[in-house]
Amino acid sequence: MVFRRLLAALLHSPQLVERLSESRPIRRAAQLTAFALLQAQLRGKDAARRLRGIAAGPAGSLCRRAARFRDTFNQELRRGLRDRPGSPPGSQRRSGADP
Repeated sequence: MVFRRLLAALLHSPQLVERLSESRPIRRAAQLTAFALLQAQLRGKDAARRLRGIAAGPAGSLCRRAARFRDTFNQELRRGLRDRPGSPPGSQRRSGADP
């Protein structure tokens, strides 16, 4: 409790904030933060541009891709369930269980 108040008092001190902002580790941390934010923003814009390009392609292109993904996913799921050794859990009845 006392530590929090002391820390809050120090961080609200303009002189301390000014001295910290001039220190090399704080400046470097600010540079890295700004770089990371800028890179994330640029990558987000690039991804949005690519998605718009896919959506603006030939009519129905995105729908065909989604349908092909769905069909392939269903085929692989059925194949995996069929090729799985043993039966699915819960499908076997115990010999003494009541229905």
